[in-house]
Amino acid sequence: MSAPPADSSETRIQRLLRRLVGFSFLTNFSLAISNVALGFAVLSLPSAERRRDFRADLSRFAPILWPLGFYALWLLVAMVASYDPSESTRAMGELFNLCALPLALFAIRGEKQVRRLVDALVAVGAVLALFGLAQYLLGYGDLDKRIRGPYSHYMTFAGFLLLCDLLVIADLLIDPAARVGRGGKIWNAWRWWALAAITAGILGSYTRGAWLALAISLAVIFVFHSPRLLWFGPPVIALFVLLAPMPLLERAMSIADLRDGSNYDRLCMAEAGVSMIAERPIFGQGPEMVERRYDLYRHPTAPRYSVPHLHNSFLHLTAERGLPALGAYLALMFTSVRLGIRRGRRGRRGHRAGKKRLLGASPSRAALYHGAVYALFAFNLAGLFENNWGDTEVQRSVLFLLALPFCLESEPAESAPEAENPF
Repeated sequence: MSAPPADSSETRIQRLLRRLVGFSFLTNFSLAISNVALGFAVLSLPSAERRRDFRADLSRFAPILWPLGFYALWLLVAMVASYDPSESTRAMGELFNLCALPLALFAIRGEKQVRRLVDALVAVGAVLALFGLAQYLLGYGDLDKRIRGPYSHYMTFAGFLLLCDLLVIADLLIDPAARVGRGGKIWNAWRWWALAAITAGILGSYTRGAWLALAISLAVIFVFHSPRLLWFGPPVIALFVLLAPMPLLERAMSIADLRDGSNYDRLCMAEAGVSMIAERPIFGQGPEMVERRYDLYRHPTAPRYSVPHLHNSFLHLTAERGLPALGAYLALMFTSVRLGIRRGRRGRRGHRAGKKRLLGASPSRAALYHGAVYALFAFNLAGLFENNWGDTEVQRSVLFLLALPFCLESEPAESAPEAENPF
């Protein structure tokens, strides 16, 4: 008799929950649709968890749920302590978005389910990138009218594609089967086409923060996984300088130019943000209050009199909600990245040593761990130049990446490897 599939122990309500959660991540380009799926998932969770050991799940996921809970709690505290609590209540919607992380933990279990969702996410990223590139035919493509795909802003477009790009790059570098397709046939290697489309979409968005984050992340990945590829860096840069369209080249050259108005404006925003934090380091100015109070801290020579945010996730979060909120955010990132690094490294070593059965090790599994780690790394690098954590669509995808290492630890009952403390 053949063995049952890995997820055959799922009940109908658990399967529904998993599909709703996955659908909410895959449709973040339309928040209306994604929010409906996420809302139904929230309603389905109690029934789905009733058939599982809820206390055991809470204990397993406690390392990531504690900082998430504190982050949510401090959001409420910062609202109460805000200069204008009624205005700050507009940030309550983030609490709903944060539900995506625990829902992913409880709904998506094991390598098979995580792999399906990651592959689907990369495929969606490739389609959205092609959507954005097609906008060149409609008059998009310059700095005044950048491609943005189905999103309302080009930085949201680039922010989501950046995450997808790092996931597929980790797959191609770490898992040999991914390079020629897991079925062993070259035409199954759709990831190469996805990589080309997504990278072209990032370049076409003219979003310099995403460019820098991608370049630095690639260098780090090559150092740890394929050092020989670093030798291709200088020739690739030379080819880019020789062959890139002039607007793209000028945009790249402007990254380090302090005479560029956008660069100088970011420095002025940083100075204003530091002043805001110095005045109220514990509670911050209040959620949604940075834009309203910016003119009080604005540098006299700043190009803009008003800004929607500080173009820096760390500064903006701290200015709004204080140092405790920043600490909770960093704890979220550290907890997930730490587990991803430890499990990814152990998985690769275990596979090379022939201990696949003991550790559940495989190149595909290691690629998932490392993909989440590098995507989060790139996300935070880009956050130095853009408030991408405050972007609901991008934040929702990041919440899945934060949960991903824990989801891999939580195998379905019939296929679970030997239990082991993840920390």
